[in-house]
Amino acid sequence: MGKLRVNAFAMSLDGFACGPDPDFDNPLGVGGTGLHQWFFPTRVFQSMYGDKDGTTGIDNDFAAASFVNVGAWIMGRAMFGPQKGPWPDDGWKGWWGPNPPYHVPVFVLTHHPRPPMEMEGGTVFHFVGDGIEAALNRARAVAGGKDVRIGGGAATVRQYLEARLIDAMHIVVSPVLLGGGSPLFAGIDMKALGYRVTSATPSPAAMHVEIGRRN
Repeated sequence: MGKLRVNAFAMSLDGFACGPDPDFDNPLGVGGTGLHQWFFPTRVFQSMYGDKDGTTGIDNDFAAASFVNVGAWIMGRAMFGPQKGPWPDDGWKGWWGPNPPYHVPVFVLTHHPRPPMEMEGGTVFHFVGDGIEAALNRARAVAGGKDVRIGGGAATVRQYLEARLIDAMHIVVSPVLLGGGSPLFAGIDMKALGYRVTSATPSPAAMHVEIGRRN
């Protein structure tokens, strides 16, 4: 069985994975795009939009590794879109356009049912209303023995952490201060849950921290 993992998940120096007041115009919250300045120039990101140029090196290496051996994704509803409550219709298809970057099944946590939605490139969004473990079981069932990656947001990662279900994490500490938003680790005793830092690799743009869980 593959691992449940978090990769390329950016966090500010003051501990926030999203800026304050996220909305349609600021899906990452106010100032939230600053978290990902390490990622945007990389060849991995640029290739998603048809540009073969882009930087190589430490940041690109970590970005590329984040997509290796992933058979399914899990994300929270806020990462999929800005709506809250019952779905008004099936018109919203995510932030990424007709060909999202996932190319495997994606399980979206929600309290409101919605039919699966097939996109270009092999991405199929499934909307799961019966909890984090049900989403994980469904993701593993279709992952074919590969890993399941949690895309976010912070609340979703926190739920899986508190349940001690995450096997490995790659956190990118970006040199920005957000002053508020969605905290990633606040109130969670990572050490008591059995997690430890296994590596820390600096780049000119960020610090890449890998965290593992003791069995």
